[in-house]
Amino acid sequence: MATKIYIVYYSTYGHVEKLAHEISKGASSVEGVEVKVWQVPETLPEEVLGKLHAPPKGDAPIITASELAEADGILFGFPTRFGMMAAQFKAFFDSTGGLWRTQQLSGKPAGIFYSTASQGGGQETTALTAITQLVHHGMIFVPVGYTAGPGMFEIEKVKGGSPYGAGTLAGDGTRLPSELELQLAFHQGKYFAGITKKFKASS
Repeated sequence: MATKIYIVYYSTYGHVEKLAHEISKGASSVEGVEVKVWQVPETLPEEVLGKLHAPPKGDAPIITASELAEADGILFGFPTRFGMMAAQFKAFFDSTGGLWRTQQLSGKPAGIFYSTASQGGGQETTALTAITQLVHHGMIFVPVGYTAGPGMFEIEKVKGGSPYGAGTLAGDGTRLPSELELQLAFHQGKYFAGITKKFKASS
């Protein structure tokens, strides 16, 4: 039976969405792994999104909390708001109380990826504050560490991402994920899928 990896994201301007699809490519490159990309519900009305000049949402299906239980491993992605995950994603986590009561996510591998406006805008604090959600569900946090190679030590080029997970810098919103950032995203998907596959085989 295939190992099921769910990639669940929220994206306002498409930066996290782009990372999600690159992570999906990486996870899909692992034999015996089935990947599905989802997005969480939007909480802002269309009128507000229009004023924010937010582009139309991608075509990934909207996930419900109960569907998380079907996955063998889950990667969660979101933009940063003041050093923490966006409220839309927090609202989704707040809807997982039923899964928490029944411990349906306990023992499942989980990872994180993110987007910030600047290098000091929460590339690590967003991951650190998001880990609390995983801990309360008893999920097993799988960081990337420094497994992606020399690119993680690049200091001449502006880049997002860290040992916690893939990341991108959005700047004023017009900057899209760079090749270096996409490489880390692909690696995270592949690495996470391999770990999750091992977990499933040993359970």
